[in-house]
Amino acid sequence: MVQGRLPAHLGLACCLLLLGGSGGLGSRGTPRGAWEEEQGPVAERGLWGRARYEAVKKHLGAVSALSKQYWQYLACKVWQEGCKEEEEEESSPRPGWSLPLVGQDYLEILSAWYCSFGKCCETGDCRIVNNITGLEADLNGQLHGQHLAKEVVVQAMRGFLQSPQPQKPLVLSFHGWSGTGKNFVARMVASHLYRDGLKSECVRVFISLFHFPHDKYMDSYKAQLKKQISETVQLCKQSLFIFDEAEKLHFSLLDAIKPFMAHYDKGEGDYRRSIFLFLSNLGGNTINEVALDFWRAGRAREEISMDFLEQRLRLELQEPAENGYARSHLLEENLIDFLVPFLPLEYHHVKLCTRDAFLARGLPYTEAALDEVAKMMVFVPKEEKLFSAQGCKSVSQRINYFLP
Repeated sequence: MVQGRLPAHLGLACCLLLLGGSGGLGSRGTPRGAWEEEQGPVAERGLWGRARYEAVKKHLGAVSALSKQYWQYLACKVWQEGCKEEEEEESSPRPGWSLPLVGQDYLEILSAWYCSFGKCCETGDCRIVNNITGLEADLNGQLHGQHLAKEVVVQAMRGFLQSPQPQKPLVLSFHGWSGTGKNFVARMVASHLYRDGLKSECVRVFISLFHFPHDKYMDSYKAQLKKQISETVQLCKQSLFIFDEAEKLHFSLLDAIKPFMAHYDKGEGDYRRSIFLFLSNLGGNTINEVALDFWRAGRAREEISMDFLEQRLRLELQEPAENGYARSHLLEENLIDFLVPFLPLEYHHVKLCTRDAFLARGLPYTEAALDEVAKMMVFVPKEEKLFSAQGCKSVSQRINYFLP
């Protein structure tokens, strides 16, 4: 922080206190009561003068109430002081917020005035950062072998977040073998869209077999899931919901949350700013077959196009099998905006993952060490030994063999 500059919330609080703090000051530095007495003769000069005096008095009262409320909230959040008093007052009317038009107008004016001098949250909610430039840079530098996933995720996120009024929530479905980067990208999205990443109160992560393990409790799970989604969106309009192991979700759970992903109909809650990510191993074999066919034909994997692969992936997901995607008709009802394929990783991709693991732990490495870790992985098919069966999963644990 630049020396001499207050943070945005402190500067605004000070500004509010100066304008309408406890006791209040008049235009000449006198207490508000004395200022009102001085203005007595002016108020007697006619109806117009009296009305103007009452308007000024009302506005100063609103600012005073707002400043007290803002300072109490700030003290609770920053210094953990006065929180008990704030909780006790929640049930009683607050004078500052009983004048929504006057109070909010003053708060917006003062916020805009302060932000012209200092740094404020561009999104209007300091929990949300929406750093798409950083997301794109980190995906380019740390996600290996996934040219399609990089392109689709960045373009989908950028288009959605730049839209002033989206028609529906953004729904992305990640598909591919384990270890190809689906969880990695989901974590990266959370960390670049929200200040606190996965720990943000705007983000909810659900793991199928952990959160919804028993079929006999499915009705209870549905009610709880719908409640958590509704409460999260009420708390944070731009919310992120991540469903890991989505292929193991019971189809009735997917049916239960379809209304949250549908087009806005001006009925119940507004979920248009929400983002849903589904992470699934479904379609992994189809994706791998396409990648293998390209390799056998002597073509680079970067030549695989989204249109070519999505058609085959969509056909597999719609097959009448025991998977929630097919039975819940998410694709037929166009609730999923993008299918995001994650290609199988080759030997040189595993080496790049190993290098990143060494660097993340601040450890030196050699080409020989990278080769040794890569050789520990199992590669398939049996004849070609082209793709890592585990992707880059367990790479960070395997470098422990090379520690002194």
